[in-house]
Amino acid sequence: MDYVWYTGMPRHATGQPFVKGNPGSPYAITNWRDVNPYLSASPARRMKEFDALVARTHAAGMGVIIDYIPNHVAPDYEGPLCRFDWYDGDWSDTRKIDWSSPRTRTEMENILRFWASRGVDGFRCDMVELVPAEALKGLISALKRDFPDLLFVAEVYRKENYRRYLDEVGFDLLYDKSGLYDTLRAVCCSGATARGITWNWQWLGDLQPRVLNFLENHDEQRLASPAFLGDARKGFAPLACSLLFNTAPFLLYFGQEVGEDGVDGADGRTSIFNWSDPPELRELYRFLHGGTLAPPEAAILARYQQLLQYAKRPAFASGGTWDLTYCNEQAPGYAPDRHFAFVRYDAAEAWLVVCNFSDTPASVRLNLPPDLRSRCPLVPETASADIPAWDAAIIQL
Repeated sequence: MDYVWYTGMPRHATGQPFVKGNPGSPYAITNWRDVNPYLSASPARRMKEFDALVARTHAAGMGVIIDYIPNHVAPDYEGPLCRFDWYDGDWSDTRKIDWSSPRTRTEMENILRFWASRGVDGFRCDMVELVPAEALKGLISALKRDFPDLLFVAEVYRKENYRRYLDEVGFDLLYDKSGLYDTLRAVCCSGATARGITWNWQWLGDLQPRVLNFLENHDEQRLASPAFLGDARKGFAPLACSLLFNTAPFLLYFGQEVGEDGVDGADGRTSIFNWSDPPELRELYRFLHGGTLAPPEAAILARYQQLLQYAKRPAFASGGTWDLTYCNEQAPGYAPDRHFAFVRYDAAEAWLVVCNFSDTPASVRLNLPPDLRSRCPLVPETASADIPAWDAAIIQL
């Protein structure tokens, strides 16, 4: 684990008539130089507690990421950012920021410097396509001059904008929501062909290491929710693909690793607007403090731990990727619409991964092409795998 994304840190609006839910959205900021009092054991000392949280995270060998929302603030925002008296879409608990004002640009830089100087290592930047790109480019450039290791992660939805926001604007990473996430969801829920994974991989090309893969976040439905897969164990196949297929980093959302299903929220999402008490997360907390997990949650956690350990191996973390679908259309047992196979390799080792997006266990015998074998002599001509339903086989070659 390299970073922890602490959502809901900057102080947001709450207890006002315009607020959605209780305590309200963490994306409707009212004070950019404060943290939410309700997060603190001693509200009067909340900034000192935040500093201590940063220090503990660093001591554990991880960086700190917080949200940066450049598009809007709450109607009762306190500060010098200029804003319009309107909002985008149905975000009635916000007001649009006026980026044409020099005062806004100066204050935005000051805000990020405020947090970076307190030890924050990166920002998850919300809805950046609604903000002038040239303004964000200047902002990132200015911050990186003094904080060169600061990480900027962009929420970008239009795939045609991926390269622009990475190469021109200067973001370090961006969500591959409209690429791999949407592809895997369609394979899992809509019967779309698993060949789409290949198509997205080919489309990304050299952008692979700079996109952020994920299967859950605050905007998306939980894997285990009835609105998605209905069972956390059916998430093992898309997890293996999203985690192991390329060198992109992976975002693990809280409670995902024990099968949290969003039952206490709406539409399979854990609410970010209302107080929430996710049951599986509560059980995970008890487990981490000396308790035990129920067998179903323990089995889910064990599988996540196993797959995450694979992801740390050099062949997966930084090695080459070879998609096998194109040369196995007619391979025994292999169904290219419901199975997805690839090899990860480096000079020291090679691994075969076969994902099964179906209700039926599979046994496959795959061809490993000469071009791959010339790149990696460890790879044999053929390999066999038995794959449980909705899971993956991972085999060292």
